[in-house]
Amino acid sequence: MFSVFVPSDFSLKKAVAVDLAALPENAVWIDLIKPTPEEDKAVERLAGIAVPTREDMQEIEISSRLYIENGARYMTATLMCHSDTDMPRTTAVTFILAGHRLVTVRYDNPRPFALVENKLARSCSPNITGEMVLMELLDAVIDRCADILERCGAEIDQVSHDVFEPEAERHGHAKQYALILAEIGRKGDLTSKVRESLVSIGRVVAFMSAVMEGVKWSKDMREQLKTMQRDVSSLTDHASYLSNKITFVLDAMLGVVNLEQNNIIKLFSVMAVVLMPPTLIASIYGMNFKQMPELEWAHGYPMALIMMLAAAIGPYLLFRWKKWL
Repeated sequence: MFSVFVPSDFSLKKAVAVDLAALPENAVWIDLIKPTPEEDKAVERLAGIAVPTREDMQEIEISSRLYIENGARYMTATLMCHSDTDMPRTTAVTFILAGHRLVTVRYDNPRPFALVENKLARSCSPNITGEMVLMELLDAVIDRCADILERCGAEIDQVSHDVFEPEAERHGHAKQYALILAEIGRKGDLTSKVRESLVSIGRVVAFMSAVMEGVKWSKDMREQLKTMQRDVSSLTDHASYLSNKITFVLDAMLGVVNLEQNNIIKLFSVMAVVLMPPTLIASIYGMNFKQMPELEWAHGYPMALIMMLAAAIGPYLLFRWKKWL
């Protein structure tokens, strides 16, 4: 599947390309989504490039992600997908600048692509080029990462409040600590994926800044690249800050769980110590000896009950006085 976009007055329209052998020459953006071999060959003939395979896009070496081949600039970045769900994931997207035409190759649907497509369909420069479309895509990707980090930061604050709420509200089974731990794990996974995406985007922007020296780009585009570099750097620092905060909240949560477990063990220990003297008294009077004077007393049984009750109350009052309870 692929989409071809051609300029039309002050907008970028999606062209209907039925015949692969007759792709429009004025296309400034070709978006390949899970392309077939036939679609790859058609785009290669039109743009004069070699479309990378999915296996090539998965390579992690910088030399395999950012390079120039036959005058075309190949840039592969890792973008976020399904970040609003419980199963966010990343996908590799390749941007190819050949002349003034942009070719994108992807196997998923990152939201920035739909946003940019809708934006350019409403309004764009009449002299739009592939470089401008690429700048719009990168800007939308960076904005999307910023939105995800903002939402993630707010949700981490809520989790932190759940962990550090007053002691009186945390007793018993009011809080499902397993759910809180799962939420912390999800936020940590999301933050790490966003940081991975930002690092790859930062490399793409740096690569574009390095290779644009020999390209006649406008002053506005150069300034936009510098702004993107600053934004990516600041967002990467913020993602690192959130990762550290998540680690702190996780350690705090584990500490709270340990405290709750210690309180339970302490309760059992206190009950065991409190019941030991009454058990001792009951054991003594449960012995099968003939010569036990108390067995013949009329008030022997009440006396034994009172002794066991006093033996239980005594340790309890001692623990309260020592502030162990």
